[in-house]
Amino acid sequence: MFIIDTLILVTGVLLLVGILSSKLSTRLGMPVLVVFLLVGMLAGSEGLGGIDFEDYKLAHAIGTLALAIILFDGGLGTSTAAIRISWKPSVVLATVGVGITAGITGLAASWILNISLLEGLLLGSIVGSTDASAVFSILRSGGVGLPKRIASVLEVESASNDPMAIFLTIGCIELLLGNVQFGPGLLGLFASQMVVGSIVGLVGGWITIWLVNRIELGAAGMYPVLVSAFCLLTYGVAVQLGGSGFLAVYLAGVMIGNKKLMFQQGIRRFHDAIAWLSQIMMFVTLGLLCFPSRLIEASWKALLISVVLMFIARPVAVVLSVFPFKFNLREITFISWVGLKGAVPITLATFPLMFATKEHSLQANLIFDAVFFIVVLSAIVQGTSLTPVARWLGLERPQEPEPPVTLEISSLRNVDGKIVDYTVDEASRAAGRLVRELALPTGVVIAMVARGEKIIPPQGNTRIESGDHVILVLRPGTEPLVDQVFRGKAEDRHEVPTAVEFPFRGKTTVGELEEFYAIHIDAPPQMTLDEAMRLKLGEENTAVDAVAEFGSLRFRIDRLTSDGKIELVGMAILPELGEEGISDPDLPA
Repeated sequence: MFIIDTLILVTGVLLLVGILSSKLSTRLGMPVLVVFLLVGMLAGSEGLGGIDFEDYKLAHAIGTLALAIILFDGGLGTSTAAIRISWKPSVVLATVGVGITAGITGLAASWILNISLLEGLLLGSIVGSTDASAVFSILRSGGVGLPKRIASVLEVESASNDPMAIFLTIGCIELLLGNVQFGPGLLGLFASQMVVGSIVGLVGGWITIWLVNRIELGAAGMYPVLVSAFCLLTYGVAVQLGGSGFLAVYLAGVMIGNKKLMFQQGIRRFHDAIAWLSQIMMFVTLGLLCFPSRLIEASWKALLISVVLMFIARPVAVVLSVFPFKFNLREITFISWVGLKGAVPITLATFPLMFATKEHSLQANLIFDAVFFIVVLSAIVQGTSLTPVARWLGLERPQEPEPPVTLEISSLRNVDGKIVDYTVDEASRAAGRLVRELALPTGVVIAMVARGEKIIPPQGNTRIESGDHVILVLRPGTEPLVDQVFRGKAEDRHEVPTAVEFPFRGKTTVGELEEFYAIHIDAPPQMTLDEAMRLKLGEENTAVDAVAEFGSLRFRIDRLTSDGKIELVGMAILPELGEEGISDPDLPA
C-alpha cells in the first residue's frame, strides 16, 4: 500500500469521526471546533491514533488556505443590509476593539507568563479576534435568534476583525525579529495591508461578477469552481502586492454574494460545503499539533490570561468601541460576552513557531500552548453559555425556521427572474388570505406553498396560513413590495425605493393596495385602479403613458385593452413622502 493510500484512509476516518461527533456538540451547545480539535488531539502522537505530526509550516499552509475559503464564504453570506445598519460599530470593534483587546491581554500575558512585553503583546494580538461561525452555529443550534442590529454587528465584526489580528501578529513578529521599527514602518505595513487588500478585494469581486455572468462554460458545475478560482486568485494577488489577502477575499465575497449571479444558490451551497470541509481539516490539523502534556503544564497560567481576556479585555474594548453608537447596557453586555475564539488564533500561533530562530529566540512553544488552551476554554465556557446569556438578558428572538424546500432558476444565460421564499408569521399581511386576494405586482407568481411536510400547488382559492413557507418567482425590482405583503417584521423588509415603477393590474382595487402596502389613495376602497385613474384623468385623457398622481404616489398607464380599459399600471413612490404616501418600511403598519 502506498503512503497516499494510508493518508486517504486516515483522512476519511478523521472526517467521519469529526462529523459524527458534531452531533454531540450540538446537543451540548458547544462549538464544533472543539470537537474537531479534540479529534485531532486524540489522533495525535499522545492520543489513541499515535500520529506524529509537528510540521508547523504545513499546518500554517493548511490553515491559511482554509481561512481564505472560510472568510470568502462568510463574505458570500453577509448581506449589504447587515453592513448598512452595523458598519460603524462593526468597523470600530474590528479595528480599535481588537487593538484594545490585544493590548490589555498582552500586558497581562507578559506578567503572568514572565515573558517580554513585546512577546506578551504578540500573544494578545493572536487572540484578539472572534469567530463568527462558532457564534452563530451555537445560536442556531440553540434555536435562538437576536435583534437585527446586534446580530448584524456580531456578524460583520466577527467576519472582518481577522485582518486586524493578523496585522498585529505580523507586526509584533517583525518588531521582535528587527525587520521593522515601531512607528512609520509599522504604520506603513498597516496602510499597505488594509488599503491594498480592500482595493484588490473590490476589484476581484467586480471581475468575478462580470465574468461569471458573461462566460458560457456549458457545464453548470464549472461556475462554482470558477468562483473558487477567483477567490484564491484574489488572495494571491493581494498578498503579492503587500495587502491583506484575508480582507481581500472577504470583501470579494461580500460583493459577489450581494449581486445577481448565475447559479447563485448553487455557488453558495458549493462554497458552504467546502468551507465546512476547510474548517474540519484545519481544526483536526491544528489538533494534531497539540501535545496534551504541554497543555496541562501551561494550563493554570493560560487560565489566568483567559479570565483577563473574557472579563476585562473584551468588555473594556466593547464599551469603548460601541458606547458612542447608543447601545444599551444589555446589548453591550451580550456583545462583550460574544468574544468566542476560533481557528484564527491557533493558526496565528503557528507563526512564532515558524519564525523562531537561534538568533531570535521567541517563547514560541509557550505562546502556542497558551493560545490553544485559551481557544478551547473560550469555546467551552462562552460557547455553551451564549444561548442562556441571550435569554437572561432578554435578547432572545424566535429563530426563523428553515424552509423545507428551495427552488432555483438554472440557466446557462442571464434570466430576468428571481426566486425568493418567505416564512409567513401571524403578523404577515398575507396570513389568512386567499392567493387571489393578494394584491401582488404584475410579474410576481407564487410557485409553491410548503406546509409542514406537504407541498401545496397554489391556486386562487388556496389560503395562506401562518407558518407556511411561500416560494415566489418574481421580476427583479419587485421584491421590496413583495416584502410588504409577506414579511411580518418591519425591520426585515427591504426599503421601498422611490421613483421606481412597480407594475399592477388595472383590476387591482384601491382597498387592496391600501391594505397590503400601508398606503393611502384618495379614492373609494372598492374602486379599481382602472376606474380611479379614468375618473382622475377623464375619459378623453386615458391613454398609454398618461400619469395621475394621488398624494405622493404616481400612477402611469402602461397598457390598455382593446376596449379602452386600463390593463396595466406602473406605480411609483415620489421622493417627497407626504402623509398620503407609502408608510416608512421601518415602522409597523
